[in-house]
Amino acid sequence: MNRPIRVLVAKCGLDGHDRGAKVIALSLRDAGMEVIYTGLRQQPDMVVHTALQEDVDAIGLSILSGAHMTIFPRIMQLMKENGMDDVLLTGGGIIPQEDMEKLYGMGVGKLFPPGTPTHEIADYIRDWVTRHRDL
Repeated sequence: MNRPIRVLVAKCGLDGHDRGAKVIALSLRDAGMEVIYTGLRQQPDMVVHTALQEDVDAIGLSILSGAHMTIFPRIMQLMKENGMDDVLLTGGGIIPQEDMEKLYGMGVGKLFPPGTPTHEIADYIRDWVTRHRDL
């Protein structure tokens, strides 16, 4: 790789719980990735716009509000509209397994529940980017 993997970590909607997102952002940084953290209460269009501007390899959403079946599909739609087919959309939070399966069917990458070891998330992103992006 010529440059570090770039990951956008985002919190969408009214979810104000950002401790997990900050832990993930720091652990990805410690794993050698460049991390852009958007802060709280981002809208899907803001997330995709920032991802385009920052030329990220992956977008990681933290969702604890129950809005995952609205936010992930909207971001996927915006990513497709902007030709971001080679950017990983992944994330985690409180997401029932049944909903995870539906999101996987839409093209969302692996989703991580609370308590997932951070190295597993970093390894997944690194492996996906290595296979799908030309760095």
